[in-house]
Amino acid sequence: MNRIYDSRKGILFILLAAFGFSLMTFFVNLSGDLPTMQKAFFRNAIALVFSSFLLFRSKDNLYFEKKHIPDILMRCFFGTSALIANFYAIDRIGLSDSNMLNKLSPFFAIIISIPVLKERPKKVDIFAALIAFLGSILIIKPGFSLTTGPALIGLYSGFGAGTAYVFVRRMTGNGVRPPLIVFCFSLFSSIVTLPFLVLSYTPMTGKQLLCLLLAGLFATFGQFGITTAYKYAPAKEISVFDYTQVLFAVALGVLFLGQRPDIYSIFGYILIIGIAVFRWHVTNKKEVQ
Repeated sequence: MNRIYDSRKGILFILLAAFGFSLMTFFVNLSGDLPTMQKAFFRNAIALVFSSFLLFRSKDNLYFEKKHIPDILMRCFFGTSALIANFYAIDRIGLSDSNMLNKLSPFFAIIISIPVLKERPKKVDIFAALIAFLGSILIIKPGFSLTTGPALIGLYSGFGAGTAYVFVRRMTGNGVRPPLIVFCFSLFSSIVTLPFLVLSYTPMTGKQLLCLLLAGLFATFGQFGITTAYKYAPAKEISVFDYTQVLFAVALGVLFLGQRPDIYSIFGYILIIGIAVFRWHVTNKKEVQ
């Protein structure tokens, strides 16, 4: 009974996290024509403030072994570049498409886990990754369209995020604490984007500043939601509910931004979310047996 209750709490928190991240992308888009790096800096700086407060409040030691430095740097590099790519795509191809391409991260994680974690994917994982790739083609619509380039950058955001998650998994498996990983990522991202902010700072209206502050706030809200969700339930039980972020993004785009995905993108969403649900069902069915 307690396990069922914890699973339900995990689902609730991951739904809240998905809503938080969708609001983050919504406010990034709503902030208007500002440099991508300026948007990324505010998102990361706010997360840095919150993660610093929690880390020092918990009185955890900031020390980590030298052998973990390469993994931390790889997590920071791929996570930061994925975030910047995602923000770039949000402004050019819309909320729903950019969110969906970013949500390809679990399938890229399957591929990257092979050389990094020495894991051998199951047949269902390989099948799921191939179907997800086909779905991404429907969203990207490769050709000579002006949106193809930003869509490919959005695809990279999914690759970068998936790669970052693999290194997070290896570090946590080796005893590195999650709050320390979040702090290092936020600090690294803020340092990387700060020079661009200084060199190409664009004056903001009060509305734009408010939007960026809200984007950082909801990103932090989403991060806390994800952390709490996986505290109550394992990824195999609840990760599929993270795809509701795309549904929230579609709703926000249609209701407030006048963005409507075309029929090809919709079919792409169905393929990617459908195969994610299928993989989740097969994995949990095998666990029960």
